[in-house]
Amino acid sequence: MTLFCLAASHHDVDLDTVARLSAGSSDVLAAVPTGSAKGAVVLATCNRVEIYAEAADADVSGASEQIVSALADSADVEVDVARRALRTLGPQATARHLFEVGAGLDSAVVGEREIAGQVRRALLEAREAGTATGPLVRLFESATRTAKDIGSQTALGATGRSVVTVALDLTEQLRGLHGEEERAAFWAEANVLLIGTGSYAGTTLAQLAERGATAVGVHSASGRAEQFVADRGGWALPLGGEHVHGAIAEADVIIGSSGSGRQLGRETLAQLRRGAERPLTLVDLALSRDFDPATADLDDVELITLESVRLAAPEQAEAAVGEARVLVDAALAEYTESLRGRTAGEAITALRRHTLATLDEELERVRRRHGCTAAAEEVEFALRRMVKQLLHGPTVRARQFAADGRLDEYERALQVLFDIDVAPARPTAPLGTECPAHDDSSRSERTA
Repeated sequence: MTLFCLAASHHDVDLDTVARLSAGSSDVLAAVPTGSAKGAVVLATCNRVEIYAEAADADVSGASEQIVSALADSADVEVDVARRALRTLGPQATARHLFEVGAGLDSAVVGEREIAGQVRRALLEAREAGTATGPLVRLFESATRTAKDIGSQTALGATGRSVVTVALDLTEQLRGLHGEEERAAFWAEANVLLIGTGSYAGTTLAQLAERGATAVGVHSASGRAEQFVADRGGWALPLGGEHVHGAIAEADVIIGSSGSGRQLGRETLAQLRRGAERPLTLVDLALSRDFDPATADLDDVELITLESVRLAAPEQAEAAVGEARVLVDAALAEYTESLRGRTAGEAITALRRHTLATLDEELERVRRRHGCTAAAEEVEFALRRMVKQLLHGPTVRARQFAADGRLDEYERALQVLFDIDVAPARPTAPLGTECPAHDDSSRSERTA
């Protein structure tokens, strides 16, 4: 296997570019099975787009170019733009990067909780699309286990920080709320409008409930609001424009997490808020922006964006981050060792299956000529002994390569020499079955 990663995140490019690439990332998996990429998993979050892939025949360059072209085409951007935005990580760097991403160590809010769930969902989507190869599954499952360990064993996980919590903390700060009682009183009385029903919307609704918010209306242009609130609380706003406009006019806080591409513009907001007596806080958690940045110029309107969250995210305690990195290092070492220690069973089985299938073809040819005779049995016995002798050397070598961490070379040799893909064996009919086209009475007499 040859794993690699193409990554664009808030560390390297602006969020507008990340948003444009994210819009096209959903179509990348459909392009994978037909080119140089053997498999792929797409991880798209509020501040990153990353494609983890396995290159067929170790052709990282060809697989990378295939994915970049597919992403650029789907996102409607120039290939050069996508190529410049995405940095390429090799196999070892890819594993470490995903482990750190899943643990929240690479997030705008270090230690954020949502990212581990997003990593799990990315793998699930790839499995459903049929692009999650064995090596990719092992990588993502190892990263998920590591994130869980960090969440339960370090102070980093205990802090429970997230993009949503930082955004709501900022809301309280901008409104000058001090003390737990003052903050609780605000949320208990605030009219909150939540736009969107995605994963961030679910997290937001849960966070609002923890802070005591009770008047939370949910709007979804896709019509999913009723099912969303039935599972989580709040109430759904009808799709009619007048209901949403009324909620905007009366809101104290509006949180956007839809990423639908439709923006609430400055003039529209000014018109809807005409006569409003209380200030408004807009919280834009959508990568593609639910609110026009110009809305921040309106009187009594404060706009919180993902960039605001990134700048305001608190520094986690150095000790907690250090503990998390120690666990990442240990998990990475264990993952790397597991790759070296993989048994050669699948490769050996594939070789044996291929060779015995060839033998069966030859035996069938003998049976068609001579029937089920003693001569055919003697031929079969001799051929099977020959096959065992032929397989002995390659079997020993397979185990040696596995022990040395070089099993990939052996599997590639099988592909090159015999066109064999190493995969778990499927149940087959027993070898050496009787030939139905001939009477076997003579065999019964001989063996009686």
